Amino acid sequence: MKRIIDTDDAPAAVGAYSQATTNGELLFTAGQIPLTTEGELLADESIEAQTEQALYNLDGVLDEAGATSADVLKVTIFLDDIDDFEAMNDTYAEYFDDEPPARSAVEVAALPKGVSIEIEAIATLE
Repeated sequence: MKRIIDTDDAPAAVGAYSQATTNGELLFTAGQIPLTTEGELLADESIEAQTEQALYNLDGVLDEAGATSADVLKVTIFLDDIDDFEAMNDTYAEYFDDEPPARSAVEVAALPKGVSIEIEAIATLE
């Protein structure tokens, strides 16, 4: 049975999507961008700051579902410039420092609101 995850600890969904959904075993998050819960967009900040905020938002969604970063199985990262990969990866490595999940990172033509990064995840709830 599908359950919707909704938290005030991450930016609210601004369209026809949920912050995350789960069937009780797996959690699928929506892409998290560097937008604070207060609505401050960090599009003009460094890729490190944008990565940190997107991961902070991911934490809020995971926490609401009863999960942590240790429960994340797969992460997909969308970058508007693949040349930001190394700097993003340094920040990302601090978040997933022990037994990191599988990951894909791809360059895309553009991201919502002109940000440089979007991060989505799949986690286990078992």
